[in-house]
Amino acid sequence: MTEPGSHWYDADAGPLVRPYAMTGGRTKPGPGNVRFDLIALVVVDHDPPADGPGASPLGPEHRALLTLCRAETQSVAELAADADLPVGVVRVLLGDLLEAGCVTVSRPVPPAQFPDERILREVIDGLRAL
Repeated sequence: MTEPGSHWYDADAGPLVRPYAMTGGRTKPGPGNVRFDLIALVVVDHDPPADGPGASPLGPEHRALLTLCRAETQSVAELAADADLPVGVVRVLLGDLLEAGCVTVSRPVPPAQFPDERILREVIDGLRAL
């Protein structure tokens, strides 16, 4: 017996797939445990093989990420927002795509490798002097 006012509206809830179902229960991307920073940029390298014998086991979520990346280079955070998926799920799916050779990921430059601000100011001053 249900209480009045506690209805389950399937149409309003929309499609519901648990994150662990999308990733096959995995929480880390790939066997190499690659870590994707939120600002890492993802670019489509090539399309996965078409469905059929020997085709890659990419699911609809993988293909959705590829479609989003094909339109323009996107960060991991943008992909998660645009695909309406949790960041953890997107990281696992990107690990699959990276292993399949479908995408390349450019990692951000660590702040320790940025040039010194003093050097940049000297370059700007030198350019202004020209």
